[in-house]
Amino acid sequence: MAEKACVKRLQKEYRALCKEPVSHVVARPSPNDILEWHYVLEGSEGTPFAGGFYYGKIKFPPEYPFKPPGISMTTPNGRFMTQKKICLSMSDFHPESWNPMWSVSSILTGLLSFMMDNSPTTGSVSTTVAEKEKLAKASLAFNCKNPTFRKLFPEYVEKYEQQQLPSQPVPEQISSMPAGAEKSRPLLEEHDNSTKDEVNRAKPLKDVKNQQRKSVPTWLLLLLVSVFGVVMALPLLQL
Repeated sequence: MAEKACVKRLQKEYRALCKEPVSHVVARPSPNDILEWHYVLEGSEGTPFAGGFYYGKIKFPPEYPFKPPGISMTTPNGRFMTQKKICLSMSDFHPESWNPMWSVSSILTGLLSFMMDNSPTTGSVSTTVAEKEKLAKASLAFNCKNPTFRKLFPEYVEKYEQQQLPSQPVPEQISSMPAGAEKSRPLLEEHDNSTKDEVNRAKPLKDVKNQQRKSVPTWLLLLLVSVFGVVMALPLLQL
């Protein structure tokens, strides 16, 4: 069971983390055990861990802050073994170098810094840059399978679910032609063609009539003029 001083110290540190969050570090105590903390380290840009989210645990002794905690990582990362204690100057591997002034934020900041290094230590592994980058891409999906992670870090679960959403399809361009117009176009064209045919048929008939009007014989015209002249001259002859 945690000592009163330990509980008070950890509560104070949690309030400080909530008030002034540490870059690339998120840490929260277990709802059922103040001595067990869960953390997420975000991989730094420009490193093989960029884009990765590394979940792990810190186990504090009841005598904290006078004794150091144990630190382990759950997410496969290519730097440390999973589910194994990591050897750090701030961990219970080196109680002789522990400083009671160190806090959760300083412990995790030191862990993140040491993670970017390649120095071997107890609990470390050796992998290629490509392997680290591959694990970084798969880290969030791996974490979201863990019920405790999902419960304590819902913002990361939401981030993962957003990444899984399919990209919105580009809407098809809507034709400016009204609905049904495409189907009616052949009918309209057929009607226009039939109208043109009727007009073309009517033109020869009209031309024939015009030609008939124009083809009156010249002699008939002369005869009509002569008859008209005689009729107009009769009154003068009677005088």
